[in-house]
Amino acid sequence: MTNDDHAFFLITGGPGAGKTTLLSALAAEGFATAPEGGRAIIRDQVAIDGPALPWRDRALFAELMLGWDMRSHAEARKRGGLVLFDRGVPDIAGYLSLSGLAIPAHLERAARQIRYRPLVFAAPPWRAIFAGDAERKQDFAEAERTFAAVTGAYRDFGYEPVELPLAGVAERVAFVRARIAVAG
Repeated sequence: MTNDDHAFFLITGGPGAGKTTLLSALAAEGFATAPEGGRAIIRDQVAIDGPALPWRDRALFAELMLGWDMRSHAEARKRGGLVLFDRGVPDIAGYLSLSGLAIPAHLERAARQIRYRPLVFAAPPWRAIFAGDAERKQDFAEAERTFAAVTGAYRDFGYEPVELPLAGVAERVAFVRARIAVAG
């Protein structure tokens, strides 16, 4: 794993900010995407009544997310080309900080080794579209805190978060397309 993954762009932010909707729209336009692990991990853990749920064991949940993100990055490297990720390794550091948990040395190493494009798209909290569900149990205040924690983590690891506009999907797609074109 090297620091040369300049075709890997991230979309981060708090829950309910439209990241997955944006990535689905970008995928429909032909962009390669990598889904976030949190929801899949929650679904799997609920199905088996497992311990790695954010409301049971946040540290264990973070470890499963780390494994997911490492695997997603490795698969994208094999595939090659431009890939848009729904979250990345630094998100986990932000999540642990938000949870009041220490960032383990191995996660710090992973965040420094597994790299993405320095420009990170950050979906800010947006009350008009925010909604909870069975997997997203956070309220809007926690979504705001999550946004601050994850964008802070990205800055700490040398990335430049750029906020997505509070606008419809088509405008957000155009914003991402334009920024990717400029970033080359």
